[in-house]
Amino acid sequence: MRYIVFDLETQNLFQDAGSNNPADLDISVASLYDSETDSYTTVTVDELSVLWPIIEKADALVGYNSNHFDIPLLNKYYPGDLTHIKSIDLLEDIKNSLGRRLKLDTVAEATVGAKKSASGIQAVRWWREGKIKEIKKYCEQDVKVTKKVFEYARANGKVFYKEGRRKIEIPLDIAHWEDKEDSAMTHSMLF
Repeated sequence: MRYIVFDLETQNLFQDAGSNNPADLDISVASLYDSETDSYTTVTVDELSVLWPIIEKADALVGYNSNHFDIPLLNKYYPGDLTHIKSIDLLEDIKNSLGRRLKLDTVAEATVGAKKSASGIQAVRWWREGKIKEIKKYCEQDVKVTKKVFEYARANGKVFYKEGRRKIEIPLDIAHWEDKEDSAMTHSMLF
């Protein structure tokens, strides 16, 4: 399975947009990991078209809160419809098992010993300060952390979180991750 792990950062916050709809926000930076090429691509909003040929070759898009946030936001920029590509949302699978949502940092630290390097709010501040290099580094780090958690979960069928000093297992139903879906996607470019 060729999977793309991805993350987005925004130029603004929900309070700035006056809405809770992710599509009302604006992307600053996007980063993705391509399992086939074992490479990362990180771009600003003006370079998003570089990502389309990579995304369109994916068997699955992998993210953390991606079904609720990243895919609706990225779809605003994409000339086709990203919802036609299989999606694996780690947070959704964690919530289905645990009954509640957990931050990526919480799961990553307990599962693979990895941490995020900043926050989405900090990324918006950096955008306003013109610190694009910092946003790119942060966004790519989030993709690396998400990739580690996904690969652990894919291999073991579980992730962890901590309550105090106790490490608690979250079993995940990952059978659907490997199912190959036929894509009815409208490609944005001819290949």
